[in-house]
Amino acid sequence: MGLFDAIRGWRGGADEVQRWVVVDVEASGLDAECDRLLAIAAVAVQADAQRPHIALGDSFEVVLRQQEPAARLPDKDNILLHGIGVGAQRAGVEPAQALVAFEHYVGASPLLAFHVGFDRTMIERAFQSVLGRRPAMHWLDVEPVLAMLHPEVKANSLDDWMSHFGIHCLMRHQAAADTLATAELLLRLWPAMRAQGVEPGFGALARLAAQRRWVPG
Repeated sequence: MGLFDAIRGWRGGADEVQRWVVVDVEASGLDAECDRLLAIAAVAVQADAQRPHIALGDSFEVVLRQQEPAARLPDKDNILLHGIGVGAQRAGVEPAQALVAFEHYVGASPLLAFHVGFDRTMIERAFQSVLGRRPAMHWLDVEPVLAMLHPEVKANSLDDWMSHFGIHCLMRHQAAADTLATAELLLRLWPAMRAQGVEPGFGALARLAAQRRWVPG
């Protein structure tokens, strides 16, 4: 499902879903088409128009069991980055069980991530490989929405945006911590949306993200 499919498929208005799920994954490397999915972390955001907030008690985290280490000669730098060692990989949850649990956790909520392409590709590849199907989920990239609402900010990376808004993350590049950082960024969108006369909602964010495709630079 592409971005414009998500816009058409989301009704918005009075039926707008208020529970959004921010997601981040850890993988055996940076190649979304070849590397393995190691872990998924997610946290819910209650997207109430007046008082949006992160629902810390509504979160999800799982390490997927690997039948063998993610590489015959484990990439020590990669393991140091995400902290999921060979032992943790072997002791994780069976992939089918982990993916079904994640799907149930998400439910009908839309999924959001920073530079969503990597997370989406890793999750959809895992579903296809393990379960023989792709999940029916709505996805949205937070980064182009930030760029549209704050054109004065010259930022590209998650670290750039965190620095701009003064968001601190003690364990960067670990999925659970990165989801919280992205969720905090998401909450920073509400004041800018109101200032520009945009009604906060997933449909509005999706339209802003679509507009970003046609903005030079």
